[in-house]
Amino acid sequence: MSFLDIDKVGFTYPGWPPVVRSVDWRIAEGEFHCLVGRSGCGKTTLLKLAAGLLHPQTGSIRLQGREVVAPGPQLGFVFQSPTLLEWHRVIDNVLLPVSLQHKPTAREIDKAQQLLALLGLSAHAQHYPRQLSGGQQSRAALARALILEPALLLLDEPFAALDAITRGELQDDLLHMCRLRRTTVLFVTHDISEAVYLGDRVAVMDSGRIVQDVRVEVSKPRAPAMRYGAAFNLHCAQVRDAMDMATV
Repeated sequence: MSFLDIDKVGFTYPGWPPVVRSVDWRIAEGEFHCLVGRSGCGKTTLLKLAAGLLHPQTGSIRLQGREVVAPGPQLGFVFQSPTLLEWHRVIDNVLLPVSLQHKPTAREIDKAQQLLALLGLSAHAQHYPRQLSGGQQSRAALARALILEPALLLLDEPFAALDAITRGELQDDLLHMCRLRRTTVLFVTHDISEAVYLGDRVAVMDSGRIVQDVRVEVSKPRAPAMRYGAAFNLHCAQVRDAMDMATV
């Protein structure tokens, strides 16, 4: 049994054609999987199904052998927008998942401060979101998603609105944080280069189906210079070819 089992999952919004069509996908523990595809292919819907935000109409989704029926502490989610609470300081935003359960303990506050330190935000712990740059807000959102040490981290194009340099820095931050905790990741993106840089595997989705699953055979830990190497560009071309073939 895989860490995350998506078994023949289907989903349709009322009045629309099927958005997710009999998807089978297996994700091993500690792996970083990326999902790419054109707009409207069903990527975000599949991510919401994996998070328990939507329920499959056919098939099932199991995390560590248990069916996913609702969001819970075993799942961390990072949205396209950081969605920080403007009236909370950064440290309180990071601690929000804890605060929804109970008053944060000294140990949990210390954990939040450690996460902020790892992400270069120690000096901003008492600031409000409006005082942060876009990249800093994204780092705070990542810290919030990790505060409960989720078994599975789900990210929906979290860096899409950032400039290229900041996006690259955040990609490295994300890889570092997940490597430290051996976090299993499902990451949705439109960006083929981003998917190949981050992923152990890259799945290509088209018209609600996963049409190809590419294993990325490049060295770890990933480093920015590898983006200019032949192996990296070969994998990017392989993913792009799969996307082009799917639309023929």
